[in-house]
Amino acid sequence: MNLAKVPSIEDLRQIYERRAPRMFYDYCDTGSYTTSTYVDNSAAFAKYKLRQRVAVNIDGRNLKTKMIGEEVSMPVAFAPIGSGGMQYADGEILACRAAQKAGLPYTLSTMSICSIEEVAKNVDKPFWFQLYVMRDRAFSKRLVERAKAAKCSALVLTLDLQILGQRHKDVKNGLSSPPKLTLPNIINMMTKPAWCLGMLGTKNRQFGNIVGHVKDVGDIASLSEWTNHQFDQTLDWTSVDFIRKLWDGKLILKGINDVEDAKIAANLGADAIIVSNHGGRQLDGASATIDMLGPIIDAVGDKVEVHFDSGIRTGMDVVKAMALGAKGTYIGRAYIYGLGAAGEAGVTRAIEIIRNELDTTMALCGETDITKLGRHNLIMPIPTHILPPPDVPAKSRKAKR
Repeated sequence: MNLAKVPSIEDLRQIYERRAPRMFYDYCDTGSYTTSTYVDNSAAFAKYKLRQRVAVNIDGRNLKTKMIGEEVSMPVAFAPIGSGGMQYADGEILACRAAQKAGLPYTLSTMSICSIEEVAKNVDKPFWFQLYVMRDRAFSKRLVERAKAAKCSALVLTLDLQILGQRHKDVKNGLSSPPKLTLPNIINMMTKPAWCLGMLGTKNRQFGNIVGHVKDVGDIASLSEWTNHQFDQTLDWTSVDFIRKLWDGKLILKGINDVEDAKIAANLGADAIIVSNHGGRQLDGASATIDMLGPIIDAVGDKVEVHFDSGIRTGMDVVKAMALGAKGTYIGRAYIYGLGAAGEAGVTRAIEIIRNELDTTMALCGETDITKLGRHNLIMPIPTHILPPPDVPAKSRKAKR
């Protein structure tokens, strides 16, 4: 396959859908319950129109900037994605390599298939690690210690997964890692020979950060039982203090999608917060993150660096988030589409697509420096609460007298 002829993230998604087993494609490309927030995350970008400027010298454009003090080739990091190694054999290693070659941060999920140690020994640079706080606080502490030992350069603490929002497709598919050898799964996997060959060639097929690191967790059944009971429903803001005492490096708080929560988070000593609703995979009916980004930035000011996640599929989306005031953005599904389509080469192509779209869009807005984007580059949507009311029919007006 000539990836150079794949023009968009959507085209990568279509290839990915053909090549990955159904349960893992569905795991990635869906949201919780009615999926309304999952859909809105991307659709809401359309409300924010870009100002096209002409007759401007756009030579010598710069996409480089910094996220939490780290230099990045463009303001795009890889979001943590669980079960990446089930989308493509050794998926987390391959995605991390592609990100690092492109000068972008990669975030490894607690629920990754390849372990912290496995990724660290197969890549050249430090990566970021995402942490779920478990009821077993000793295990959470060990995860932090392992991230330190692997020289992870930032810890991303996820705050919006104390309880799982149900994803109907996962229930129907009987999602598990590795997949259970039921007749429907066997039939589906037989149509994905490249995926099967890849999986036969790797030892990484279970949750590498958990299996072998938790007492009595060594098979699919016990792992499933453990994870179902381990996400900590008592997690509150004091948990951030608990993690801050364990981790003396850069700390990012992920899962902020409310102004009041942003104000609290900004005062906790984190280096950044991520405006995120978990890609529409948790609270169905929550606001699209692009609609919350501006109000959150206005509320926290310069107290903390604000990043943006959930819904980005194009470089145009990155421009809009940066113009609203974000200091960095995250892609999740966009790079997973590339990974599932063609492994490391597919991830590299996803990065190229985003970068080219970002560069061209910035140029057509009359800008040459990514750090100079601002709300002057946008035509903002009119808030619905100040729109004039629709005309009331005459009969209705008469009835109200």
